Amino acid sequence: MDIRSDRPDPDALLRQTEKDDATRAQGRLKIFLGAAPGVGKTFEMLTTAHHLVRDGADLVVGVVETHGRSETAALVEGLESLPRRAVSYRGHVLWEMDLDAILIRHPKIVLVDELAHTNVAGSRHPKRWMDVKELLGAGIDVLTTVNIQHLESLNDVVAAITRVRVRETVPDSILAEADEIELVDLTPNDLLQRMRDGKIYAEHTAGRAMLHYFSPGNLTALRELALRQTAQQIDAQLVDHMKANAIAGPWAAGERIMVCLTLQDRDASLLRYGKRLADRYHAPWIVLHVETNRDLMEEARTRIAAQMHLAQSLGAETATIPGQDVALDALVYARTHNVTQIVAAHPAGSGWGGRFRQWMGRATTERLIQWANGFPVHVVPRSISDEPDIIMTPPAVRPHQFGPYVASTLIIAGTVAVALLLRRGFEVSNVSLAFLTAILWIAVVYGLWPSLWASLLGMVCFNFFFLPPLYTLTIAAPDNVVALFFFFATALIASNLGARVRNQAVVARHRAEVTQSLYQFSRTLAGIVALDDLLWAASHQIATMLDCSVVILTRDADSLVVKASYNSGKKIGPEDLAAATWAWKHDKVAGRGSDNLPGARWLFIPMRTGRGPVAVIGLDTDREGPILDAEQQRFLDALADQTALAIERIMLADDLDRARLNAETEKLRGALLTSISHDLRTPLASILGAASSLDSYDDVLEKEDRRELLATIREEAERLNRFVGNLLDMTRLEAGALHPRKERVDLAEVAASALSRATRLLADHRVVLETEPDLPMPLLDDVLLEQVLFNLLDNAGKYTPTGSRITMRISRAAAALTIHVLDEGNGLGTADPEKAFGKFTRFLTADRSRPGTGLGLAIARGFVEAMGGTLTAHNRTDRSGADFVMTFAPSAEAIA
Repeated sequence: MDIRSDRPDPDALLRQTEKDDATRAQGRLKIFLGAAPGVGKTFEMLTTAHHLVRDGADLVVGVVETHGRSETAALVEGLESLPRRAVSYRGHVLWEMDLDAILIRHPKIVLVDELAHTNVAGSRHPKRWMDVKELLGAGIDVLTTVNIQHLESLNDVVAAITRVRVRETVPDSILAEADEIELVDLTPNDLLQRMRDGKIYAEHTAGRAMLHYFSPGNLTALRELALRQTAQQIDAQLVDHMKANAIAGPWAAGERIMVCLTLQDRDASLLRYGKRLADRYHAPWIVLHVETNRDLMEEARTRIAAQMHLAQSLGAETATIPGQDVALDALVYARTHNVTQIVAAHPAGSGWGGRFRQWMGRATTERLIQWANGFPVHVVPRSISDEPDIIMTPPAVRPHQFGPYVASTLIIAGTVAVALLLRRGFEVSNVSLAFLTAILWIAVVYGLWPSLWASLLGMVCFNFFFLPPLYTLTIAAPDNVVALFFFFATALIASNLGARVRNQAVVARHRAEVTQSLYQFSRTLAGIVALDDLLWAASHQIATMLDCSVVILTRDADSLVVKASYNSGKKIGPEDLAAATWAWKHDKVAGRGSDNLPGARWLFIPMRTGRGPVAVIGLDTDREGPILDAEQQRFLDALADQTALAIERIMLADDLDRARLNAETEKLRGALLTSISHDLRTPLASILGAASSLDSYDDVLEKEDRRELLATIREEAERLNRFVGNLLDMTRLEAGALHPRKERVDLAEVAASALSRATRLLADHRVVLETEPDLPMPLLDDVLLEQVLFNLLDNAGKYTPTGSRITMRISRAAAALTIHVLDEGNGLGTADPEKAFGKFTRFLTADRSRPGTGLGLAIARGFVEAMGGTLTAHNRTDRSGADFVMTFAPSAEAIA
């Protein structure tokens, strides 16, 4: 039986029509997608722009970030560029894309770089992708760039890979709505070479970037994400094309596995096989359950729910659809979703049960194999079950337009032929049951009106062929009139009952689609972390499901402001804003069609949680009458509840972050005050005491005493100077104002200079400097390196006993330069060595106190990382003591 249909999918046609209409009214969006910074997205976009200009396109540059790259800057020349808009922010002047200037100029194409950029506070839109939406709405084509790590759904995945949380994201819907996506790809080795050549970052940051974000493993993972995301987008476009053009498929451009789950599948072997098959092909897989209208036992429902939950835990996409025939509906679903391989369980049952199934109708798997033209079907052995299979009836063709009436006529004609054969051995009253059976079948398959037509046609045929006088419409006997009347009444009742069952199936299918939409929406909300993105996604979902314009307003200071909108070119008037404010304050619906302020054009529905009101939804439509019917109101209530809970979740997360930040700030403030109270007052007290003694007893003091007091003043002043210097250095590091000046340095000379500075501090220790011969001269900042060595020596002097040995060892291992500072103290103990580099961290020793601010090691690590190296701490293995290791990785530029 051929179940392929030449009828295009109406939903796909609607999406294509809406997209074509939107394309005519809106601009086209082309996204240049890359795996990481530096792959050449902006370069490719500018190259495309030059080709378009040569072809006569009206194109301007809205914003392009060259990041100091000469090749990119050269491509900007020759293109018309609109001046950027100056914005004052916290005492600085920042330059943003001038959205209004672009709208006034209204070119055919505009270039907008860095789609995930966050606009300066006070801009019309908080995100640049929102600016792009407005440009598209104005009919302007946009070429833009974005990296895969900025995609909202991949935020957690990228953070787990790179250990860096990307704060600027764009919704997945932006990529879904793009007319074109061009993947700009570059291998990790080529990208790292560009990094070494200084074509991505400046020298002082390139080395650090390659050690962290730009590692080969990270780049490979990000590249795979970009390739997979692009493939998924193209695959979705392919499926829509096949549905809209009634292409039966499958088109095996990419593998997609579908597991057909039935009530007889008791164990997880079928799902595990589907998982293994999907992993083998590196393909997505779907677990489908066709829910029929049969009266299922509660145990069976529980078993299916458990199986679907297991499928989700294995990474499958699950789908439950209502239907009449599992095999038929599963194959229809497979064709519409471009499934390439089907997995089903082996038919269960044997003995009399198996023979009964063969007589009544074959098992689901057997029919799948017979009708699956073009689909490989994997049959998996199942566990032996004592439960009988559910008997499935053969599927029927679902014609359209006049097809149901033609099919009904043919079925009645066939019934007449069967009844003529049955008349030879049965009474006429029994023959009528054949007509009733046929009419009931037509009602279930084709609906009410075809079944009514079949009832009328069946009554006429029954009278013509079976009631005397035969082959006329005349009825001779009065009892035959009664029989014909009850025949027709029974046919009508059967038609209505069958049509009602069919309508219930249609309603169930519709509810399943709505439930699926709500479920997908809840999953989308769960992955959003920014309030602006959440409100935009909610407005998009509400507008799509209710087919109306949507705005969402939230509280800002003392008034409500529009934070998100979708399909809304209409402005909120004063009367509308008054209605929205009233709805917010009184937690009641207000505006059009309501009992409160009905004169407003918009209908406003407040969203509220346990913490109070969180937002107000505004709805408007050009249709006459009420905006929402009862069913739409239920949909809106469900969407609003989910959105309100998501808003509260984000607010709670923000509150938690603020509380954590305040706690950390208080902790640092307390540590700073404690440090200042001790390390600032102690040297000041010593200086004041020595100076007072010199001033009061200068005439009676011996020369040696005066020299000792002056030495005290000098030592304590140097200590105070080191304290202030540490605070200033930490401030420079946290502000990002540290820019090393690299030049060729002699490590032995810098080490000797640091030892000379620390002579007074290490006077009671034995200091040894060990250097290998013929060490290379790396590109480093000698001032910063000397300060790092001084801080390490100072730390060693504080935490080691008098007379112990402090060793500084400079060596070369595997082309990398390492500097060890080893002491003979108590070491770092069992605590995490990384804690030694925390701000205001001071280890307790025998006397419970050591002079210092607790910033020396934190500053040392910051300086080393700024120069492209690493600084780690370990406990010595040969004896007690600490070993601080400074490493500068090999580089063609850094080490000669």
